Amino acid sequence: MDEKRIKGVLFDFDGTLTLPGALDFPAIKRELDCPPDLPILEYLETVPAELKPSLMKILESKEEKAAEESLPNVGAEECLLALRDKGVLVGIITRNSLPSVRLALARFETVKLHDFSAVITRDDSLPKPHPDGVHKACERMGLAASELMMVGDFRFDVMAGKAAGACTVLLTNGRPSVMAPGDPEPDFTVTCLEEILQLV
Repeated sequence: MDEKRIKGVLFDFDGTLTLPGALDFPAIKRELDCPPDLPILEYLETVPAELKPSLMKILESKEEKAAEESLPNVGAEECLLALRDKGVLVGIITRNSLPSVRLALARFETVKLHDFSAVITRDDSLPKPHPDGVHKACERMGLAASELMMVGDFRFDVMAGKAAGACTVLLTNGRPSVMAPGDPEPDFTVTCLEEILQLV
């Protein structure tokens, strides 16, 4: 792969641009009565229609509280600013809500929402691992998927990027791999965000 073809980098948000651990997914699942092995958004699609609004309210409340307490990930702002200096577009793709992204970005010192060429939330597209959001980000950024690098800390990020035809980077944050047997292999694996600068 010729890394120099990369013209845009699309980042997952929670645990990628923000420090991991702000969202306690097991606790949220318990409160929503979501099975441990089922992703939350997919679970919410299965509940009776009359229950969904109240469960979504709980989820949004937990997300916004976590966003208010979140911090930028190590090297996140430096990485984003360096990419901008290189003329590389940056975007966000998240299974979270836009209000939560806004709240969390308020904790960043040098990077704001308007610095991103695309911000794709669960209200804009089908959630990862579906590639729909990656395709929508490409449209907003004016790029082909082959010109895009997808960076995330979870298997769904790699799966969505691969399915869309983008270059994929798994961010481990120094932790064990989150990939499962049968998952597509990421093109690259990095331990911290600033390592991405060597790939673009």
